[in-house]
Amino acid sequence: MLTPGFAFAGDAVEFARGEVTISTQTGDHIFDVEIARTPTQHARGLMFRESMRSDEGMLFVFDSPREVAMWMKNTLISLDMIFVNAAGKIIRVAHDTTPMSEVTIPSGGPSKAVVELNAGTAARIGVQAGDRVFFPPKSR
Repeated sequence: MLTPGFAFAGDAVEFARGEVTISTQTGDHIFDVEIARTPTQHARGLMFRESMRSDEGMLFVFDSPREVAMWMKNTLISLDMIFVNAAGKIIRVAHDTTPMSEVTIPSGGPSKAVVELNAGTAARIGVQAGDRVFFPPKSR
């Protein structure tokens, strides 16, 4: 479980960028993502963002696979959360999360990564458990 952190709107957190490819029955879909690797980056995530382009997202990467729980505290936009195991397979999709909610959203199994996209994107591109996610080697 991610330990909830405290983040304030004025706190600056820097993220590296990369590309994530999600391979579904509808094809390969590429997203430009910010990469959250550190506890500070994990705590901040997409908090306080008012919008995000349709081809953007965030990739949370963990040192080792583990049960993960995410939340939407201070997150102003609804998101889809895609939980990915160490083999790059999607184990769970949480659709249309509730902005500003402090309810935790569990991974449903050991996760190596979580991809956050704008709400509705996972349904639009047909993301399902068992689909594959490819992300930059430096992120692993």
